Amino acid sequence: MSKILSFLLIFFVYNNALLAMDNKPYHHLSDGTFRNPEGSPERNVSFNWSFKVFNEEKRKLKMDIPPDHVVNKKEVLENLKKNKNNDYIAWIGHATFLIKLGNTTIITDPVFEKNMGPLIFGPKRYVDPAIDLKEIPEVNLFLLTHNHYDHLSTRTIQRFPHKKSKVLAPLKLGKYFSKNGFRDVNEMDWYDEIKVNDLKITFLPAVHWSKRSLWDTNKTLWGNFLIEYKGKKIFFACDTGYGNIYKELGNKYGPIDLTFINIGAYNFYPMSPLKDKSVYHTNPEEALNIGQDLKSKKVLGMHWGTVVLSLEPIFEPPKRFKNSSNQYGYHSDDAIIFKIGQVETLENILK
Repeated sequence: MSKILSFLLIFFVYNNALLAMDNKPYHHLSDGTFRNPEGSPERNVSFNWSFKVFNEEKRKLKMDIPPDHVVNKKEVLENLKKNKNNDYIAWIGHATFLIKLGNTTIITDPVFEKNMGPLIFGPKRYVDPAIDLKEIPEVNLFLLTHNHYDHLSTRTIQRFPHKKSKVLAPLKLGKYFSKNGFRDVNEMDWYDEIKVNDLKITFLPAVHWSKRSLWDTNKTLWGNFLIEYKGKKIFFACDTGYGNIYKELGNKYGPIDLTFINIGAYNFYPMSPLKDKSVYHTNPEEALNIGQDLKSKKVLGMHWGTVVLSLEPIFEPPKRFKNSSNQYGYHSDDAIIFKIGQVETLENILK
């Protein structure tokens, strides 16, 4: 009798485990890691990363910074103060933006350190943040898209002056905030929704990956944020490559009024066999294609002009973004390029 009961118990436990696996979303793997949406492109097996080759090629890049690429800090602070009662968008650099919508001021992927890597390592910025961390206006919503060092800075989180902010972060990334004094920390899975004041925010799939060490590949989630506000929809992209998921998202959530999209960090040739092509970062044309798939009325290029992460000329992305806009149904004015430190009202951007 005891053997029968033991068999039944083992069968019950095993069957429940199989059911649990079957009920998991596609992007949740049985080992606790995550993967991209079904049908997403995969990294080319011929890609052969080499610090030596990368640094040799990087030294060939021209690092001339046009004087109008960055707004004077005094002017930035004056413009933030002047627009404190308006809805606005301000580019601090790379993927860090201030987005004010009604009574909510959002900061995205803030990194205020010189190096985008652990401690003093990692690539160095060639352009400083538009303002210092201590100078940012009061923020009450912190959006984090994923854990790469150019998006998640533990030092910035430790020094962040507004720790009463609500934090929205992908699954398994809340610990970076909870242990550093943040109290309202919310981890999100794809398609989770949350209300923040008069905003509705949905966390959505992206074609990317996560890693901060040799041992944690894809152990935390990544994704995009859709912000809905007064009948307007703003899509803030995680670092992403192109994938069919964007047609699906466009059909479900479009049309979008404004999409923030990465346009830099796509060329890893000769380490990659493909020039101007990365599975995990769109080139300017692919970024426009995502905008088209999302049925986005306007697209704003980001993730360029701050730090060298790849081997395309540093000011190539905005030129290609503008020059290719017509091919994807956009007027060049609707393919938006900011200066670092630029502050624009949402009304002006969307008109």
